[in-house]
Amino acid sequence: MNITFLGAAGTVTGSKHLVTSGNRRILIDCGLFQGLKVLRLKNWERLPVDPASIDAVVLTHAHIDHTGYLPLLVKQGFRGKVYCSEVTLALCQLLLRDSAHLQEEEARYANKRGFSKHKPALPLYTKEDAEAALEHLVAVPLGQETKILDGIHIKLQLAGHILGACTVLLRDEQTSILFSGDLGRMEDPLLYAPTAPEAADYLVVESTYGNRLHEKAAPETQLATVINRTAKRGGIVLVPVFAVGRAQEVLYYIHKLKQEGLIPDLPVYLNSPMAVDATLIFLTHHAEHKLNATQCRELAKVAKVVSTIEESMSLNELREPAIILAASGMASGGRVVHHLKALGPDSRNTVLFAGFQAAGTRGAALLDGAESVKIHGEYVPMRAEIASIDNLSAHADYQEIMHWLEQCPQAPKQTFIVHGEPVAADALRHRIEEEKKWKVTVPEYLQTVELRGHS
Repeated sequence: MNITFLGAAGTVTGSKHLVTSGNRRILIDCGLFQGLKVLRLKNWERLPVDPASIDAVVLTHAHIDHTGYLPLLVKQGFRGKVYCSEVTLALCQLLLRDSAHLQEEEARYANKRGFSKHKPALPLYTKEDAEAALEHLVAVPLGQETKILDGIHIKLQLAGHILGACTVLLRDEQTSILFSGDLGRMEDPLLYAPTAPEAADYLVVESTYGNRLHEKAAPETQLATVINRTAKRGGIVLVPVFAVGRAQEVLYYIHKLKQEGLIPDLPVYLNSPMAVDATLIFLTHHAEHKLNATQCRELAKVAKVVSTIEESMSLNELREPAIILAASGMASGGRVVHHLKALGPDSRNTVLFAGFQAAGTRGAALLDGAESVKIHGEYVPMRAEIASIDNLSAHADYQEIMHWLEQCPQAPKQTFIVHGEPVAADALRHRIEEEKKWKVTVPEYLQTVELRGHS
């Protein structure tokens, strides 16, 4: 068995890990690169392996940096099945269609305004490409070994992070390898902690927060402080959110704070139709999260849903304190970009980030103190307060990752650190080597490693 790292090596995005067993090829995750332009350009390059030669894909979860390349993979010749959890399948139907829609809208807007260097600007893929990819998805049960190819089996277990997220244990006749996917928090208000890992010959683990600890302060207390401070000066709180996961958690805390009278009864707008649909999926999958049906329905009523483009544009004309939740979570695209352009120059307002911001995104630039950001071909001054609540992140910090690793029944022959910026990945490597005395590697992009089995 071999593994080749086609993405999430030296960066937190573009997750793609190619496992070769004999003449069989399995791709674990199939994500888009996001953030830095040098990474985003890789999305336009031909995949380093022929998509037609890949026999199957297994998804850890639905986020676009783990699934967003699927439409291109199918367009370029992949004809196999894409295996995932039932909830991931449902969420991919939302996320891949939305990703294609955003690709088309951004290309259309660029052509209309003429700020693209390409004439004409083209989408990376279309809604038709997304629909074709969705036909390949197959749901498999959690906690059960499933045969996906002759001699190849997988087993999915809950990983926290977002609804439906899983770890993937893959084995052939000789070798087993466990992929953490993105690990969730040990104490999440909505999701259960990651399932303890099973024994495996090799381990691939994420390192998004490999060098950081989440703050101990209660996130709802921090959220209340930001909302009250902004409302007092007559401003609007703009929260870039990931439609799956963070949107629901922020709504949960806003509902709780209003009930307890800790924030004023400000109007709340959810400007992400996909986040609304994702919230409804919570209603139908109670076994995988902590909320009951009543709580899910209350969650869905916290905010006024903004459906149309006209309604979205009207939010930029608000003159009274309010809270706007809009995708995307790193302010890299979607409706939040238009709000950022309109609300960012006003010092009364606050832009509040509630999750990890990858290098090269507008979110990362703003948190680093940028006084202006480029939006639709022009630089827009950012006078609004820029705030973040780090412990709202859906990713385990290094302490939580180490706790998960402590539950491994045996030491793997080798552990690979992926899905992290270089400093974070190397910090986790060092910590695992020092504390657990395991053999640990931070693989490079396109590196191939031979995995020797137990016989």
